[in-house]
Amino acid sequence: MRLPGALTMMMFAALLAWASVGVAEAPPPLKLADPLKEATEGAQTTLEDQTDVAVTVYNNDVALVRDRRKVKLFPGEVTLRFADVAQQIRPETVSLGSLSDPGRLHILEQNYEFDLMSPGKLMEKYVGKAVRLVNFSTEIGFEQVEAELLSVNESPIYRVGNEIFLGHPGNVVLPEIPSNLVAKPSLIWLLDNNGTDHEIEVAYLTGGIQWRADYVVNLAKDEGHMDLTGWVTLVNQSGATYTDAQLKVVAGEVNVVREEMDMAFAGGRMKAMAAPMPEPMREESFAEYHLYTLPRRTTIKENQSKQVNLLQAVNIAVKKIYEFRGDASFYSQRMPPLEKQNASVFLTFANEEKNSLGIPLPAGVMRVYQEDSEGMRQFAGEDSIRHTPKDEEVRLRLGEAFDVVGERTQTDYQRIAENVNEAAFEIKVRNHKEGDIEIDIVEPMFGDWKILDSSHEFVKKDAQTAIFRVKAPKDGETTVSYRIRVKY
Repeated sequence: MRLPGALTMMMFAALLAWASVGVAEAPPPLKLADPLKEATEGAQTTLEDQTDVAVTVYNNDVALVRDRRKVKLFPGEVTLRFADVAQQIRPETVSLGSLSDPGRLHILEQNYEFDLMSPGKLMEKYVGKAVRLVNFSTEIGFEQVEAELLSVNESPIYRVGNEIFLGHPGNVVLPEIPSNLVAKPSLIWLLDNNGTDHEIEVAYLTGGIQWRADYVVNLAKDEGHMDLTGWVTLVNQSGATYTDAQLKVVAGEVNVVREEMDMAFAGGRMKAMAAPMPEPMREESFAEYHLYTLPRRTTIKENQSKQVNLLQAVNIAVKKIYEFRGDASFYSQRMPPLEKQNASVFLTFANEEKNSLGIPLPAGVMRVYQEDSEGMRQFAGEDSIRHTPKDEEVRLRLGEAFDVVGERTQTDYQRIAENVNEAAFEIKVRNHKEGDIEIDIVEPMFGDWKILDSSHEFVKKDAQTAIFRVKAPKDGETTVSYRIRVKY
């Protein structure tokens, strides 16, 4: 049994002082209780017995772990300590079954022990009990005294004889390790075993493992095409390492009850990237969600962030959209002119098979890069996407256009009746880019509205939105005017 680092250092210092000075008798050997032996008269299993492990990670900070191990058990009623489980395990979700001898192994009782050893916990267990204080100095050599630990609040307090010591300059030696402290979180079962040796599979849910999708978009210079690479970014803070594991991730919102007390696919239609890429994850429909499986095994270390390739596609048709957006409040009051407002920039593309995609895209962040005049990739903006099924449009907001500005002027405002307003607007858009562009003037509205007249045609997108799509020539100005009546 391995001792915690703090106790090892205490024993080493005490024995070194005794051997080098020799002015006092060696301290009696430290009695080490074996919590595994005391807690169970049966068997124990660790990662050394593991034959396989699989991890399925969901979007809502929960993962399913399936841990297979070979164990030797006596027939009859026997206890089994299952060590090396995740510290954030949800014990109520644990299931155990024998793969080699089904039906001959049954759980009678289950306990989860998570009171882990630490210097502070060890000291707390010895409040009111006898300990040994060991001190070493060049003058007196090795010295030890018996003491009673009175308290560990803020700092230790000891009684030595009839005196009270606030702290101690040397080391504290404890007579034994309390049996109710464990080195690692463990599940302990009382089993009814009608066989002998078993290969068991233990499955449980744990928190502390999250995944998200991250996408890299390389936008062509002509801004009409792009390449897309998707990654699964996995963060493991569950308190366990999963070595050579089968990894799956589930995209979709799986409902999970939260108690108040709770502390890609590469089909034949995909073209290969110019540079060699790892095999993407395999995608399949699962219940109401989508399941992505890594085609190889991987080790997920504790407190590690890991990325694995999710998908890749090239030559995706994309469209850049400039948008100058108004506000529904503009029609209910008089307002001053709004000058030098920059247009917003969007990228849109169809998630369709004929557009080199047509696959479910998990929620995540898409980061867009584009080459400059020297061929160096530069960051051009990012946006998050929701879970996007195939045959749906993806729309990314990249930021504001430096060279596309506009101004909005309310040229008239009248209150026709108590709940009826009439207003007129003039919107000027200037394009200082090196080429002609199209820009959408998007006008959100509420209430019952009607555009009485306008300088350009518009599209009624929905009950609350009108869109004017106009051309803005290079170094030119386009003016849109309209009059609207709104009934609230």
